[in-house]
Amino acid sequence: MSKLGNLGARLYRGEVGYDFIGKRKIWYGVSILITITAILGLAVRGLNMGIDFEGGAVFTTPKTSISAAKAEEYATEASGHDAIVQELGTGGLRIQIAGVDTSKSDQIAAELSKDLGIDADKINADLVGPSWGETIANKAWQGLAIFMVLVVIYLAIAFEWRMALAALVALIHDITITVGIYALVGFEVTPGTVIGLLTILGYSLYDTVVVFDSLKEQTKGIEKQTRWTYSDIANRSINSTLVRSINTTIVALLPVAGLLFIGGGFLGAGMLNDISLSLFVGLAAGAYSSIFIATPLVADLKEREPKMKALKKRVLAKRASAAAQADAAAVVGHQADGQPVSEPEDAAPAGAGPRNQPPRNRGRGRPSGKRR
Repeated sequence: MSKLGNLGARLYRGEVGYDFIGKRKIWYGVSILITITAILGLAVRGLNMGIDFEGGAVFTTPKTSISAAKAEEYATEASGHDAIVQELGTGGLRIQIAGVDTSKSDQIAAELSKDLGIDADKINADLVGPSWGETIANKAWQGLAIFMVLVVIYLAIAFEWRMALAALVALIHDITITVGIYALVGFEVTPGTVIGLLTILGYSLYDTVVVFDSLKEQTKGIEKQTRWTYSDIANRSINSTLVRSINTTIVALLPVAGLLFIGGGFLGAGMLNDISLSLFVGLAAGAYSSIFIATPLVADLKEREPKMKALKKRVLAKRASAAAQADAAAVVGHQADGQPVSEPEDAAPAGAGPRNQPPRNRGRGRPSGKRR
């Protein structure tokens, strides 16, 4: 078995583990800091909305020797708006100008034909009106809102309202970070971006539900025992699914990273950036939120219940009693033998077990407390 597989098995059995719940305030602080940075990016830079949302024009030219950078300068001067120019496989150019008045498209095409040295009738223009862009934006928001409502309803029925609320907070966390990264990087927001957002929300929800399902199974009959608190079991649920979450996240990120860094970066396929960036950032944020946000938040909400408070009080009282008995047994052993007695993690009741009895090899002609 590989080292990672062996670690996963030990995490699943509870032999080792990391205290995610105990350090939840650290993760909350990290998430708040990242979220504030994303919101500031949105407020300062804003989103670079594509023509599908703002309206505009796309001009396609035949093969030309003009570079994309030079054509971008010509298009900006002709339209008075920022232009995005991409080189096509045919040797032509795709000139995208968002926010431009479509009534001026003929004028812009005429000026481009002069600057690029191409006949005006050979420049193809595709126009998107502002009303169409507004309709697309409204549909995107409606789809996102419907998705959120369905998620909350499903989780409230399948699990409970606290888990539904925690999952909703995690999803909003993922959306905010992803959109903020878009604002900071300046990538264009297109319908592909919206598709990417909905995709990563589904992935994040899937990863969160896996942990919630494990937590639900392990907390059945929790009030009948006094060994574990709800937070203890929540922490065990995260650890038992940790390696699985890491593996699935890495496997999902690898092809998306290929689209973003190789396709969009090295190969220059800029059309892939709109969806690949949302997938890459969203998948990473979704894995983070399912481990460090959703489950710790459920534990916080759950332990506000009176019955969970009572359970925690009983568990802590039992642990304190066991620790006190272990300390008493250690003192007795130290006084009897002159050596401290090591105790296991779960101290047994006082008077139980051989550690309260004097060593068998004493009293054979040697002074007490000395060994050969």
